[in-house]
Amino acid sequence: MRAMVFESVGKPLHLVEREIPDYGAEQVLIRVAACGVCRTDLHVVDGELTDPELPLILGHEIVGTVEAVGKGVDSLEPGQRVGVPWLGETCGECSFCGQNQENLCAEARFTGYQIDGGYAEYTVADHRYCFPLGPELTAPQAAPLLCAGLIGYRSLRMAGDAVRLGLYGFGAAAHIIAQVAHFQGRLVYAFTRPGDVEGQEFARNLGATWAGDSLSAPPEPLDAAILFAPVGDLVPLSLKAVRKGGVVVCAGIHMTPIPTFAYDLLWGERVLRSVANLTRRDGEEFLELAPRVPVRTKIQTFPLQAANEALYKLRLGQIQGAGVLVMEPED
Repeated sequence: MRAMVFESVGKPLHLVEREIPDYGAEQVLIRVAACGVCRTDLHVVDGELTDPELPLILGHEIVGTVEAVGKGVDSLEPGQRVGVPWLGETCGECSFCGQNQENLCAEARFTGYQIDGGYAEYTVADHRYCFPLGPELTAPQAAPLLCAGLIGYRSLRMAGDAVRLGLYGFGAAAHIIAQVAHFQGRLVYAFTRPGDVEGQEFARNLGATWAGDSLSAPPEPLDAAILFAPVGDLVPLSLKAVRKGGVVVCAGIHMTPIPTFAYDLLWGERVLRSVANLTRRDGEEFLELAPRVPVRTKIQTFPLQAANEALYKLRLGQIQGAGVLVMEPED
């Protein structure tokens, strides 16, 4: 098989030929059709996430077809379409796992980080952490749901019943969750990079009530804000934008340093919280909800060998919606 491999910080991925990986008990071999390109991948290649198992195949928004199953696999079968998310394995025994907080398990391992991911023609995954997928979307269209969608959905849940919802950073996750929020009757306020007029128009086309740059104040106080952009400077800005009792949710796995700010911005029972990883319950709920919205992803596709180009464009904010690597055209 072909795979794009990450070997060290500061070096581009390179295309290699490898044997198709072996699979063991509780695992499935998957022929990858498409894999989303996520900002978390950038955090890995930039060394901001410090524990990758190198050499590594990135990618944790995987859509493919089960080719073979190992001993003990009873939930999936060959020929079935599946999605593979960021959460790849947990201990199943700690207090977090026992309290429906498996996303916080200290022994968790993650796809495209400690487990080889989907920047390849084949991958192996634990069947217990895969999601069966329906036919509603093509593989490239479905791929962003596996992280941008799932983390966005968990972040939306953390925002509670907020009606006036601010989304800071209108990329892959925000463009999905804006559709869900609109479906739920919420009012979406979209914040983009300064000068991104095209991105603001994109947000309005997806139902946003208002769109402006991240340095602007919304026209009315927000009930909650979700920060998808990994920019610490946005924390005090978003706290200022939410009402008393409002919630600011930091959705990224990494963020630049948060500057000091006056206690007055937090006072008034405002809440500042982070979102860490995801649970399988998040995936089940969101993947059941998405077709009812229905969620439609805007994507820019790249061949596998163009993974470095896709990462570069993502870094510069040149991908509207989500970038996706496609292994081969679907029939």
